[in-house]
Amino acid sequence: MTDIPYRSALIIGAGSGISGSLTRLLRSAGLPVVIAARNTDKLTPLVEETGAIALKVDASDAAGVERLFDETEVRIGALEVVVYNASGRVRGPIADLDPGEVERAVGVSALGAFYSVQQAAKRMLPTGKGAILLTGATAGVKGFALSSPFAMGKFALRGLAQSAAQELAPKGIHVAHVVVDGRVRPTGQEESEEQPDSSLDPDAIARTYLDLLRQHRSAWSWEIEIRPWVESF
Repeated sequence: MTDIPYRSALIIGAGSGISGSLTRLLRSAGLPVVIAARNTDKLTPLVEETGAIALKVDASDAAGVERLFDETEVRIGALEVVVYNASGRVRGPIADLDPGEVERAVGVSALGAFYSVQQAAKRMLPTGKGAILLTGATAGVKGFALSSPFAMGKFALRGLAQSAAQELAPKGIHVAHVVVDGRVRPTGQEESEEQPDSSLDPDAIARTYLDLLRQHRSAWSWEIEIRPWVESF
């Protein structure tokens, strides 16, 4: 038995960091989990370790996202948790950025999130139950130089989360935006002895996601910020 009030999960934009830690926790709680990414080869170790199911998806393609949700439901049943962890990054001076690369980056961070929230809502609304967690970043609160496409995408993601929470929470669907404000420590890397607590432990972040899933509807969080205590911003 588990105290998580949901029975299945899909993580979009899966990798070895936050989503890897979250996959382990969800699987240990007994939930079937589908992990989706553009490149599923990198997910093989996580699949072998946890028994999660890996599926391919290009999050910026609306039809591809719909197919992902359809196949996920075939594999693990009705979806009750969706985590959107995908983002697109391209750095450089505004005057030099390639418009096509910017479009692709914003397409993953923002449009992909919308496609995923839309598909989740279509499936959760009939039952009046579900949770949608969106992984944000400092860039969704404050834009930084040489990183305008990332800021554009993450600001849009935050706006989507706020609108979706307003619309879907009264209908039984918990939407929460998680601001990950700091560097996430790579899986397996030891904490710096010179700068303790200077990076975010992905396992600790994943536990925060599970805490969100455990919240009672009368006290849902719509946004939570995770940051090292040494962070200056």
